[in-house]
Amino acid sequence: MASPALLMRVVASAYSVAERAATIVRNVMSTGDLGIVEKAGPNDLQTKADRLVQMSICASLARKFPKVTIIGEEDLPTDDVTEELIEDGHCEEILQKPCPAQYTGIKEEELVIWVDPLDGTKEYTEGLLDHVTVLIGIAYGGKAIAGVINQPYYNYEAGAGAVLGRTIWGVLGIGAFGFQLTEAPAGKHIIVTTRSHSSTLVNECISALNPDTVIRVGGAGNKVIQLIEGKASAYVFASPGCKKWDTCAPEAILHAVGGKITDIRGNSFQYNKDVKHMNSAGVLATLRNYDYYASRIPNTVKESLVP
Repeated sequence: MASPALLMRVVASAYSVAERAATIVRNVMSTGDLGIVEKAGPNDLQTKADRLVQMSICASLARKFPKVTIIGEEDLPTDDVTEELIEDGHCEEILQKPCPAQYTGIKEEELVIWVDPLDGTKEYTEGLLDHVTVLIGIAYGGKAIAGVINQPYYNYEAGAGAVLGRTIWGVLGIGAFGFQLTEAPAGKHIIVTTRSHSSTLVNECISALNPDTVIRVGGAGNKVIQLIEGKASAYVFASPGCKKWDTCAPEAILHAVGGKITDIRGNSFQYNKDVKHMNSAGVLATLRNYDYYASRIPNTVKESLVP
């Protein structure tokens, strides 16, 4: 049998790397010392977990795939990574799946990996642990084509003895795995949006959609999980602030199951290595009925957000 295609090897490694990352996230929390640093302000935090996880993910993937471009959220030195942060394993189940034909010839230097070591840092520091995800998104030709989302604290409210954490992964043309795909209740408009970055514009946009319910949670990864598990019908964020490493992995998983994500104006996101990091025109995502929500975004909101 031929060896697995590069894309499947990268995804299989990213899966194991994300599981190692989750262990680091839990270990840092259990020491009780989060090592919090303010970056741009009180809503833009970095913890010891953000730093260690990013070093672990980037160094582990760079060692195996040296020509891949890896872009992480945190600005960190790359040379002082200790061996215990390196994850060398891979998920065998992913390697067994055939690579979609359009991706079989990809070369390392054509891939860009976008890493958010800890999405939902503010929530992590506040103990809202189910909001936290580790995101590894894989892009080719400027498009998100594969992604891994780990929830280190999935199941944490199930009590002592519960198995903590899960890893969701997806590849365009194969599908997405590690969760139960569920559609939101028909005829209900449940909007998931930001918890800590609200604004007049964000709220104006949401009220224009006339929602039955609004869920305010942290983390882009977490919000897309709400869509694919049927807890929300649309993820709406009419504000700059979200970055490419927040959306790349969730986008790949959402697209792999037939959903759609764009900015508020309906433009798709580009993920080539030279693109600007900020998604300055916000986010609109759904598993189904994208057009319904897109058509109801007020023009005043669209005009306020410049891509």
